[in-house]
Amino acid sequence: MSTSPTATPTPGPDDSFGGRAFAPRDDGTVVGVGIDVVEIARLTAMLERTPALLDRLLTPSERSLSAASRAARVAAKEAVGKALGAPGDFSWQDVTVERTHVRRPYLRLRGATLRAAEQQGVVHLHLSLSHDGDVATAIVVAERGTASPKDPAR
Repeated sequence: MSTSPTATPTPGPDDSFGGRAFAPRDDGTVVGVGIDVVEIARLTAMLERTPALLDRLLTPSERSLSAASRAARVAAKEAVGKALGAPGDFSWQDVTVERTHVRRPYLRLRGATLRAAEQQGVVHLHLSLSHDGDVATAIVVAERGTASPKDPAR
């Protein structure tokens, strides 16, 4: 059995499976996990009915993307809110999805959403986006750094 802190200390009831267990961390490293799913056609219909919604939900760089990519961005913004515990003054414009030079997506925060992340000691947000058929999804994991968070309620 591995001595890694993420491995379970003893085999489970079915130890015939073997392998390495990746148990949930209990050291406070993970602040939160958020997931959201957006139906692409439904979002597209909403944007056609209410064009102002495009400017409300998406940042300028996100507005010209394909319908599936826009839906994934909306899902990412919802997932950020969930991972951070739904900060009360969350703004859709405070979160944007960008891509690295190899097209890997990452998040950029500002405003109240950035302040909420900083207050919780978040130093990294892991992001995964996907779309298939008529559904787009996003998962965000908020990770705390080794330094103490500014929020004493930790």
